[in-house]
Amino acid sequence: MAMPLPTGANELQPATDRPRRILISTDTYPPDVNGTAVFTYRLATGLAERGNEVHVICQSDEGPAKAEVVDGVIMHRLRSAPLFVHPTMRVAVPTRLDRLVEAIDPDVLHCQGHFVVGRSAIGACRRRGVPIVATNHFMPDNLFQFGHIPERLRTKAAQLAWRDFRRIFNRTQRVTTPTPLAAKLLADQGFTREVEPVSCGIDLTRFHPHTEPKQWARKMFDLPDRQTILFVGRLDEEKRLDDLVRALPYILNDTDAQIAFVGRGNQRETLEKLAKRIGVAERVFFLGFVPDEQMPQAFAAADVFAMPSIAELQSIATLEAMASGLPVVVADAMALPHLVDDNGFLFPPGDVMALAKNLTALLSDEGLRMVMGKASRELALTHDHQNSLARFEAIYDEVMR
Repeated sequence: MAMPLPTGANELQPATDRPRRILISTDTYPPDVNGTAVFTYRLATGLAERGNEVHVICQSDEGPAKAEVVDGVIMHRLRSAPLFVHPTMRVAVPTRLDRLVEAIDPDVLHCQGHFVVGRSAIGACRRRGVPIVATNHFMPDNLFQFGHIPERLRTKAAQLAWRDFRRIFNRTQRVTTPTPLAAKLLADQGFTREVEPVSCGIDLTRFHPHTEPKQWARKMFDLPDRQTILFVGRLDEEKRLDDLVRALPYILNDTDAQIAFVGRGNQRETLEKLAKRIGVAERVFFLGFVPDEQMPQAFAAADVFAMPSIAELQSIATLEAMASGLPVVVADAMALPHLVDDNGFLFPPGDVMALAKNLTALLSDEGLRMVMGKASRELALTHDHQNSLARFEAIYDEVMR
């Protein structure tokens, strides 16, 4: 049964007399904390701020289905259940969405994935003749840890996952992904459709260099006033955060540094045990979930940003760090090299000594940090989310014709 629309949301008007009515489908949305959830929230709220009527279909964060208006976006949360391989996340219970799509009567669907909600929304919109735009955030590496897939089976599992992806996304009118490298990845996996790179984008008015002493921002998070290496994201396997902890003893040979991890995930206990075992526990801080409105202060507390992950299709967190004027040290893997020019260093994935050397070079040279931090900001200016939102609006208009 379709959920009733929030008051005022079902007062439909002729398409020529109203804004675009955009339906976004996603399997993850705040309070979930991950790149896809962050992107989808900012896409939805950004489009709404630009005068569009935006509806989001996603999983319920509590279990029962509900409809509400949040931050200018009309939310349709579907009944959900805990994800047994990741108890902090919930997954929508599979259901046909025909009646809900009929009630919303969207001009276009923007699908954020091909899993439970995505494939159901695509099916319902195809049956109703609604044009479909899809953005890919998927890599099999992001799922292996949750499914506990043994190493020996991962190649075959990835092939099956990509085959399913191709089957679902081939039913759409237009496909985008955050970077040219991510588009090439799809082509390499046998996806023959044209894929347009559209940056996730960042709010350059919120994320910018701060002139206040870093001591003030560190105090906000109860961090000691010393040089700080920051990571932001899920504390999960493919992020390779153990490399960052293992690099710290070598960094401490030349600097007075610490690591601050922002985010939650199933690797926290493992990382805590590792830090204790190698004698750096008092230099490793886990800040947990930090609300989005406080994230600019988290970047302001840091001297350098590190991203050792091997499975990033763009990395919103790295872009936000760059916009905040931080030099970056990132793994030479997937799309991360596209974010590094003269604003930081790349290191071979898994090379702890190279990671330590690059971080030490930055922490030991304030002048180098300033020069690379300025370059970070300049590069981030090319990823203004208003440009990304405008491009998505243009794509919607193209497929609606």
